[in-house]
Amino acid sequence: MGRNTRKRRSPLAVRAVAASAALAIGGGGLIWANFYASAHESNSSPNTTKAAAAQVATISCPDVGQKLTSVPANAKSNVDTELATLDKQITEAYARLASSRQAQANDAGFVQNAILSPLKDKRSAVIGRIKIDFTRVGAAAPTTLDGLAACTGTTANQAQTTAGGQNNGQQNNGGQNNNGQNNGGQNNGGQQNGGQQNNGGAAASAAPSASAPANIGGQAGNGPVAADFVDITKVAPNVQGKPQKGANASRGTFTTQCGVNANKNFNTDNVIVAPGVTNGAHHLHDYVGNQKVNAFSSNQTFLQGGTSCQNKSDLSSYYWPVVRIQDGTQDFDQNKDGGGKEGNVGKILTPVSAQIKYVGSPASKVVAMPQFLRIITGDAKTTTNGLANANAHWSCTGFENKVQLTSQYPICPQGSKVVRTFAFQSCWDGQNIDSANHRTHVAFPDPASGVCGNGFKAIPQLTMRLTYNIAPPTIQNGVVKNAYAVDGFPEQLHKAATDHDDFISVTTGGLANKIANCINTGKQCR
Repeated sequence: MGRNTRKRRSPLAVRAVAASAALAIGGGGLIWANFYASAHESNSSPNTTKAAAAQVATISCPDVGQKLTSVPANAKSNVDTELATLDKQITEAYARLASSRQAQANDAGFVQNAILSPLKDKRSAVIGRIKIDFTRVGAAAPTTLDGLAACTGTTANQAQTTAGGQNNGQQNNGGQNNNGQNNGGQNNGGQQNGGQQNNGGAAASAAPSASAPANIGGQAGNGPVAADFVDITKVAPNVQGKPQKGANASRGTFTTQCGVNANKNFNTDNVIVAPGVTNGAHHLHDYVGNQKVNAFSSNQTFLQGGTSCQNKSDLSSYYWPVVRIQDGTQDFDQNKDGGGKEGNVGKILTPVSAQIKYVGSPASKVVAMPQFLRIITGDAKTTTNGLANANAHWSCTGFENKVQLTSQYPICPQGSKVVRTFAFQSCWDGQNIDSANHRTHVAFPDPASGVCGNGFKAIPQLTMRLTYNIAPPTIQNGVVKNAYAVDGFPEQLHKAATDHDDFISVTTGGLANKIANCINTGKQCR
């Protein structure tokens, strides 16, 4: 869920592909209807398709949190609350966008006048309050926030270009998967195109017409769409080699076994980004490790939280957005905030396995992680922020050494499991356990050498590998059936690139030093 300012190594070159994603509200929660007509449908005339493609699919707002690289400690609580208010405002505006398709069809200025303009006014007020929070504690009001109030409407094709389309470039995040390969890179050969119809989920609440909703887009209507998936067997190999290990490399590993969240420890909070704010994430997380993590948790709470890890000295919190299968089923949160009310629908899938492993640096020894260090990897808002900070890695068992996807979900062969891999930032500034934007206190090493720059120190690199049993989605005539998707902010359209992972380091009994020593001495520890 993170807000991110540190740039990734090589930005992805992404091509636009036709896509459909959007909505209409009905009933008590979100029942969304796609307003796009697919160019592949026989009943879609060129004029209809052109008009539909020009409609606004989602709302794109500047990420204010990215600009706040420094916040006075005694203003932080108020500022965090205001940033969470901005997220809530976008969610509410998106719901308004979803529920007013007929009005938009009748009035070309409706989105600007009735949605974007009021949203700008609300955001201006919040940004003004953030500046006041600075001045109240004797700090200068940040000028970096000027001009960030206005939001824009994004069409389906624009959203697809940003985060869900084809990618012919390479991306290297400096991380490693569990087979020792860099997880960067994507070269999606084979293109999935077109709109999307009913996934077997909710019924549309608006009748199709040339200027109004035409098809169902995802079980909740805010994605995913056909272009968000690719047959992994048709993707050219793109995994790059790892940096060569030097004489001073730290070659050991430390594996902690914390389960797969079989006890269903969920919430829609994010204590790192939005402390003290219920439903600050606007989507559901799996939690393993520390068992008492919510918006109101503190460092003291973490120490008292207990753990799902076999090593009871590991009280760290490992949490990630859930994956759902959109086969027409619902789950416990279908009428709740962060769930169905915000477009996160379908059956929640428990991972088959969750491997959590700390690995070393190819260039140097590592220092122990400081107590309560927070790290967020990836960006939950790539559909509007772009892919600079994306760190999603999707693959299939049997393909991990060859193909890693960032901006599409894999369709795996029968018998192959879907794999999500995360490789966290492994360079630390040596001083801070967090930063205002939750990013600048940590960084990735140089992808070629593995060296930490700018005075940063190498720390054990947290890697995670989650596997899921998912029946392969099918795409016929531009329509995806039984799609799966990661939970996310509703306006992010459930793009694969929005995947992210969160971590709070909490250890007792000298475990942090044990992890570092194990890695530095080349041992394989558990």
